[in-house]
Amino acid sequence: MRILYGVNGEGLGHATRSQVVIEHLLARGYDVRVVASGSAFVHLHTQLPRVSEIFGPSFAMDEGEIHRWATLRLNAANAGHELPDTVRHWLSVVHEWRPDVVVTDFEPLSALYARSMLVPLVSVDNISMLVRCHHDEAIVGADLADFILARAITRAMIPTAGDYVVTTFFRPPVLWGRTTLVPPIVRPEVVAATPERGDHVLVYSSGDHGLLDVLEQAGVPARVYGMRGKHSNERFLEDLRTARAVITGGGFSLLSESIYLGKPVLSVPLHGQFEQLMNARYLARDGYGMCAPAAGPAELAEFLLRLPEYSDALDGYEQDGNRVALEVIEERVAAAARDTRRRRREARRMARRSA
Repeated sequence: MRILYGVNGEGLGHATRSQVVIEHLLARGYDVRVVASGSAFVHLHTQLPRVSEIFGPSFAMDEGEIHRWATLRLNAANAGHELPDTVRHWLSVVHEWRPDVVVTDFEPLSALYARSMLVPLVSVDNISMLVRCHHDEAIVGADLADFILARAITRAMIPTAGDYVVTTFFRPPVLWGRTTLVPPIVRPEVVAATPERGDHVLVYSSGDHGLLDVLEQAGVPARVYGMRGKHSNERFLEDLRTARAVITGGGFSLLSESIYLGKPVLSVPLHGQFEQLMNARYLARDGYGMCAPAAGPAELAEFLLRLPEYSDALDGYEQDGNRVALEVIEERVAAAARDTRRRRREARRMARRSA
């Protein structure tokens, strides 16, 4: 079976999740070729065979806030000189190879290829949650405009797929058929880790230096990652494994790893990023932590006070590594590839009859 696998390059969450899936498919004997952009390409081309770089969208950000119009201008300008050459290069390669199925982790060009060439498309990501599931008023709240925009962008990024496998730690009602919710895909080293409770709080932030002052004033020891001037990630997993709690944004990957390891989370989603806000609100609804617009003294005090409550809720969370997610993904991909082979056999028979 030949699988074209597209990986979105914004952040590393898509790349680390896709690496787990691709390594599983390779181990099962499938022929997988990867197209990725941005940081996903930088990471994956050193970890996997046959990884090609393509153009991908990025976000314009300042002080933890996504600027929508600047993002639009940035991607329009980049696409103008990067997109044509990128598309020509990998289309010529893919056309000769003829994949049986395309898998996309929110990567639009591979999805566009699948649609234009009538190749089955399987979507594997967490962001499709915005479109494929129902989110009630308590989750959307006063952010309806951001929700509508995020949903529209999600639809525009990925043409309609045959199957959607949505990775998630929360379970809202599914709106559309051929949508399967599976547990988050976490890194193998996280699966292998044995969680312990230490005294420190792990902080992963893109630049809220005031948070460090708040923690210091509260006498809370912290291990800090992600801020400017703090680049060492060598001990990140160990600090996460032994953390008392986690303070971070609303990014799906770290929230998922924290929940998997039983770590309460104070989530401060990025402004203008409804997907992060959604993740954080579901986190709070399920009792795994707190969603807050900022991590000030009052928010930190409430979070620390409620740590036993959050820990009790996390004790009830169950996930058997990546087994369920990988089984579902492989089954969907194999079924789509069988359909491709069947249609190609029928086309050959029709061609012979008409000759």
